[in-house]
Amino acid sequence: MVKAQQLLIIKPEHELRFMGPFTGEAVTSYMTITNPTNNKIFFKIKTTAPKRYCVRPNAGCVLPKATSQIAVTLQSFDFDPTEKNKHKFMVQAIIAPNDDDEDYSDLWKDLKPEQVMESKLKCVFKDPEPKADVPEVNLLRLTEEKLFKAAEQFSQLRAEESILRQENLQLREDLLKLQNTAMGNDAPLAAARDLTSQSSNQLPRNATNIIVAMAMVIVGYLLGKLI
Repeated sequence: MVKAQQLLIIKPEHELRFMGPFTGEAVTSYMTITNPTNNKIFFKIKTTAPKRYCVRPNAGCVLPKATSQIAVTLQSFDFDPTEKNKHKFMVQAIIAPNDDDEDYSDLWKDLKPEQVMESKLKCVFKDPEPKADVPEVNLLRLTEEKLFKAAEQFSQLRAEESILRQENLQLREDLLKLQNTAMGNDAPLAAARDLTSQSSNQLPRNATNIIVAMAMVIVGYLLGKLI
């Protein structure tokens, strides 16, 4: 007996992977079924462990050229390694008859096995990898610390800049005072130099007048003696 070839494109093709831990919240894996034909196709999903899984939707139809997503949820349980190869899923599909009335629940009862297209997927359970013994780093906190340090450095630079500006202004004021003081001291010195120059210029002139006067007195005295 030859089975009908599966027309639906099912992804993943062979395995449904579930990532642990499995003792906490339920874990969900997804499959997509695509109808590449021009006919409506009905599907139904079965599992070997119906109490372990919730499949939504577990039956329905896929319109031509359309895709449906199936959510397969594994209920929380204490994982038993001996069960890892026992859980399987099967996707069954049939082409909708020309006179279908959207009520496909009774179609499966009257079908012969060779009319049903079937695809099987096994379940793979993967435990989370153990965390390495490294200190946890809070990236947000690290970023905030870097920003805080940068802000402190910026404030310190601004304060140093303000101090340098004040020192520069103080130096300018001190230099201006020194210049004014120097100019004030030069004025008396210049006046003293002028007086000294005038005195030195007048000294020879006064001495000459005295000598001439004394010479005239002597000459007059001698002339008086002679007469």
